[in-house]
Amino acid sequence: MNRVDNMFQSIEQVTNQYLPKNSKPLSSPSDQITSFTDILSQKYDVTKNTANVHFSKHALNRLDQRNITLSDEQSSRLSDGVMKAGEKGIKDSLVLVDKMAFIVNVPSQTVVTAMDQDEATDSNVFTNIDGAVIA
Repeated sequence: MNRVDNMFQSIEQVTNQYLPKNSKPLSSPSDQITSFTDILSQKYDVTKNTANVHFSKHALNRLDQRNITLSDEQSSRLSDGVMKAGEKGIKDSLVLVDKMAFIVNVPSQTVVTAMDQDEATDSNVFTNIDGAVIA
């Protein structure tokens, strides 16, 4: 039995081996451990608009065919709409910007297709979405 006891170290032995006895307690704010949320917020500053919306090849073709152009302000609103959809847990969203409609795969932040009000036919029915955002 003594031989088996010697094979395993006690918690105290392991603690003393890996944690120095003279370590000081964390007291000052600069010594405090940063939470995961704080690190994530610093890495991806959620207060800024960091959504980088991409356009699929199909969406780029539709924009070109339909002569749809986005101003910087409209692009920013589209990004904001995608970010809001993501915050609500929407996977595939209709994002409306002015008279333009965009179907966006939110997790990949990719516009799948785009149309303007003149092109939206069939009684403005959109399928395969689970949410909509007016941006």
